[in-house]
Order: sequence, then C-alpha cells, then structure tokens
Amino acid sequence: MDINISHMVCGVLAESNPEQIDLFQMFFIVLGGLGIFLLGMKNMSEGMQAVAGDRIRKLINLATNHRILGCGLGTLITCIIQSSSVTTVMVVGMVNAGLMNLTQSISVIMGANIGTTITGWLFTFKVSKYGLLILGVSAFVYLFSKKDRVRFLGMFFLGLGMVFFGLEMMSDGFKPLRNYPHFVEWFERFSPSTYFGVLKCCLVGALLTAIVQSSSATLGITISLAYAGAIDFETGAALVLGENIGTTVTALLASIGTSTNSRRAALAHTIFNIIGVFWITLIFHYYMDFITWLVQTTEHVLPNDSVYEDSIVTYPYRKVAIAATHTGFNVINTIIFLPFIHILARVLKIIIPDRNVEEVPHLTYLDVRMFDTPAIAIEQSGEEVIRMGRRTLDMLNDLKQVMSSPASNNEIVERIFQGEQDLDVMQKEIVEFIGHVMSGNISHEVTADGREQIRMADEFESISDYIATLLKLHLKMKDGQLSLSPEGKQDLDTLHEMVKDYLILVAEAVDREDSTLLSEAKNKGNAVTKYVKESRSRHLTRVEAGNVKPLKSLIYTDMLRSYRRIKDHAYNIAEVLAGEK
Repeated sequence: MDINISHMVCGVLAESNPEQIDLFQMFFIVLGGLGIFLLGMKNMSEGMQAVAGDRIRKLINLATNHRILGCGLGTLITCIIQSSSVTTVMVVGMVNAGLMNLTQSISVIMGANIGTTITGWLFTFKVSKYGLLILGVSAFVYLFSKKDRVRFLGMFFLGLGMVFFGLEMMSDGFKPLRNYPHFVEWFERFSPSTYFGVLKCCLVGALLTAIVQSSSATLGITISLAYAGAIDFETGAALVLGENIGTTVTALLASIGTSTNSRRAALAHTIFNIIGVFWITLIFHYYMDFITWLVQTTEHVLPNDSVYEDSIVTYPYRKVAIAATHTGFNVINTIIFLPFIHILARVLKIIIPDRNVEEVPHLTYLDVRMFDTPAIAIEQSGEEVIRMGRRTLDMLNDLKQVMSSPASNNEIVERIFQGEQDLDVMQKEIVEFIGHVMSGNISHEVTADGREQIRMADEFESISDYIATLLKLHLKMKDGQLSLSPEGKQDLDTLHEMVKDYLILVAEAVDREDSTLLSEAKNKGNAVTKYVKESRSRHLTRVEAGNVKPLKSLIYTDMLRSYRRIKDHAYNIAEVLAGEK
C-alpha cells in the first residue's frame, strides 16, 4: 500500500513539475556523494595515521622555535593526516597541554595551511572513474588481511576510492544545474567580476565550510561544481579563498575553555587566513590572470576550456586551476607571514591577555580534541603520566618536610592529601581517555603504548596512596604524642632518601622512555628491600628490650611496609618500560 502511494506521489510530481523530480534526484546523488566523500576522507586519515603513527609522534617531538622547521612540520603532518582542521585542533590541544609554545604553534599552523592544499591536487587526478575499482579491491585487502600494516594501508586506499567515487557522484549530480536558469541567475549575483562580488563569493565559501566543518568537503563540492560547468573558474577560485576562512572555525570552537595560549593559537589561525584572504582579494583579478597563464603554460589550454567525455561536456582544467589557486594562495601567504611570527605572537598577547591566576594544563581539556589523531593523543596522555610521576615526587618531598619538622604545617599536609586526590582523578581521566582512543582504528604499537600508560598511571596512583598513608601514620603518632627513637628516626630518614632516589630514577626513565632501566632498578630495589628488613630487625631488637610501646611499634612497622610498597610499585613501572608487564 505504501509503495503504491509513493509511486502515485512521484507520478503526480513528475507530471506537474518535471524539473522538481530532477532536483530531488540531484539532491540525493550529491548528498550521497558527499557522505561517501567525507567517510573516505576519514578512512584515509585514520588508515595513514595507523600506518605512520610512530613517525607522526617523532615528527611532533621535533617542533622547535625555528619557524621554517615548524612550518615544514605542519605541512608534512597535514599531508599525512589529510586535514588542516585536525592538525590545527591537535596543535591547540598540544599548546593546552604545555607541549608546544605559542610561537611554535603558529609556525605549525601556517604549515598546515600549505599541507591541506594537497587534497585539491588529489581531486585533479584523472582516476575518478576508477574510484569504485579502488574501493572494491581495497575493501577486500582491509577485510581479509592478517597483517596490521597491510590492513591499514588497505583502509587508506579504501578511503581514497571512496573520495574519488564520492567526487564522481557529486560531479554527476551537479551537471543538471547548468541547465537550470534559476541556479544560473542566483549565482550571477555572486559573480566575482567586481570586488564586492569576490567578497560575496568568499563569504559563501566561508559560511559553507563553517557549517560543514571540513574545508576538504567544500573544496570537493566547489571542484565538482566547476568540473560540471555549473560555475566558472573565477567563481570557484573565490569560493576556495573563502573556505580558508571557514576552516578556522573548527579550531576556534576547539579552543573554548582551554588555556590562554591555546586560544591565542586558534585565533592566530583565523587572523592569518583572514588577512591573507583580504589582501589576495584586492589583487584578485591579477592573481586569476597569473593562474590562467600558469595553467595555459603547463596544460596548453585555458581553465574554462570544455572537454567532451562520453558525449558529455566537462571542464577538467578548472580542477587544476582551482587547486593551483588554493596552493598558490597558501604558499605565498605563508612566505609573507613567516618572518612576522613573533610580532603576531605579541599582538595575540595584547588581544588575549594573560590571566591573573595560574593555569594548570588538565587532561580533560584534551578529550574531544585529540581522538582524531590517536598517535598524538597517546603522546598527550603519556605527558600526563609523566606529570603524575613528578607529582608523586613533590608529595614525597613535602612528606619529608612534614616528618622532619617538629611544628605542624597544615598547608603542606593539605597539599599532600590534595595531591593524592588529584592523582586519583588523573588516573581515572587517563584510563577514560585512552579507552576512547583505543576504541578507534589504531595500530598495535599505539594499543601497546596505551596499555603501558594505563598500567603506569595505576602504579603512580598507588604510590600516592602510600605517601598519603605515611602522612596519616605520622599524624597518628603525633596525635598520640609519640616520638621515634633516634635510631628508628635515622632508619626512616635513610629509607626515605633511598626510596625518593629510587622514584626519581624511575620517573626520569618514564620521561625518557628508557627501556634499559630494569637491571639498575632491580639492583637498587633489592637494596631498598634489604634496608627495610634490616630496619625491621633493629626495631624488633628494641621491642624485645622493652624500649618501644605497642602502638608506636605498630605505626613504625606500617611505615616500613609503606616505603617498601612505594618501591615495589616503582619497580613495576620499570618492568612496564622494559616491556615485561
């Protein structure tokens, strides 16, 4: 019954307005093509990240204050990730975590603008008609391959096939538009023949990209419209310039609630692109003449020249011209801005001044920003694990200060208990964060790193618990007006220093990712265990002599046990680093 009714409705629509049913068909084809295109871009990005995850992590660690190196780094990473938005959001997250300063982030963002232009050139390949073939073959590789590397390469090419196929669908879907007078009349209002016409086109491109949240998607739509002949080269070029502004919205949204420097980095992206688009629009027609000359010189045709393919007119050289427009703009803009990075950083500090309160980077700020880049996300969570290790050392130093001072210091006591609570929260956040990261398509290496970090976070949290336990035992002894014998105090002081040195050894190894620590950790750990046993033996001798009260004896042995447990958990971390747990 429902099918008959739908046929009747379609028949009425076709009879009353034959153009309307064509528009519906066009909409469905374009929408389906766009969906396949976006999914393909996602698969390409995830597949390449899974294959090159370790290389991306090593690259990001090369970030320096050298502007050219930073720019090259941003370009290379974006070429791998296939999304300037993801790269920029990643940079915002790294600045927020304290892994990158403002100057470094600006140079990387500038490089990301160049790296994203490779997507436009990808669309110019004359293999779009083979998109389904690439998709089909890659799907079998992805589904049936046993090796991780081959499987994720298959995922990358699966995404590539989907991109080509989606682009072909959009191009076919847009072809009827050139025969619709209403569309032609509407777009004539945005003709870039005048300066205000150029600005209108830029505004349309910016708004569309801000809505879609993907400059690659809007670039694909623009190139599809131009290839189908629905818009000319100049209109497509103006739209692409506006898309450079729209793509900055993603980073601005990601910077909400982050640190001051993170918001500055996001704003730097916006300012950089807005100023670039502003000056290029002033010389728009001269720039178009240059691109036209460039295409004519290399392709021996003009961008707006038509070609008949299977008796259907297309405009393939508009693809090349639009890709060249996109690349040329970003390269020239970066060259102009690169020498003025420090000036831009100072301007940003005026626009977004420092806060009066100290800002502490927090893992929760990274949750939604880093999932698109698992390799970098694991790097971020690794920094949080390192921060946990440093926090336990601070707690141990504070404990020494409390235990060696006859006077009460409530501020330090509260700081130790607060540290223990903070590490509980940090461990929970790390586990949740890594859990989200590991739920995606990631390589075995990233999975192994994630598991190691979860284990180390658990060990550091346990160490903080025992430090808090030692403080409670000390306060219990103080409340009972009990004091240790000089011999017992000397043993505890020595043991404290041995455990602190041991924890420093392990925490620094975590920072360096040193997997050769285990032998040294085992020897020094045995020395700590031996000293605990000797201290307990000396204590029992004092108990037998009747020099120690029962409550004090119980507290003292619990202290010895707590120090040994701190050492044990630190040794577990050394085993994790060595790959034995």
